Amino acid sequence: MQSSRRSLLAVYLNDHLAGATAGTQLLRRAARRHRDDAIGRELGELAREVAEDRRSLQRIMSDLGLPRQRLRIVAGWAGERAVRFKPNGRLLRRSPLSDLIDVEAMRLGVEGKAAAWRTLADLVADEHRLKSDDLHRLLHRAERQAEVLERLRRQSAAQAWGAGETSG
Repeated sequence: MQSSRRSLLAVYLNDHLAGATAGTQLLRRAARRHRDDAIGRELGELAREVAEDRRSLQRIMSDLGLPRQRLRIVAGWAGERAVRFKPNGRLLRRSPLSDLIDVEAMRLGVEGKAAAWRTLADLVADEHRLKSDDLHRLLHRAERQAEVLERLRRQSAAQAWGAGETSG
């Protein structure tokens, strides 16, 4: 792989690594917040899987000989922490919108991760160190995670608006 292409791929994958860092933290926090209900168990399982996906990304970067840029990883971690302080329409407690916004953010992150797996799958022909089977397995898992998060998003929306299950 030519040098400029490697540099771009390093930036791209480090950005996804930063996102995976933030996503893992967001899922863990949400799972802790809901630890006494079924949603918490689902979020906990998603957090475990996303952490595993993050390790898979690190392994792919290592296999490709791409460096991890710690500043980007720290930025992802700090960004997730900063989002906790976003205004939510309430001063001292969580808003009914908090869960909805968090689940939507998680869903966007999983969709981005799926796009990264697709991008890497497109590079398999040019980069022999990428493993097509692994990338397809990771993509399939991301698609399933997105389905779970979509269901949780619908539940959170229904709760936020004080309605029953949303239609559609």
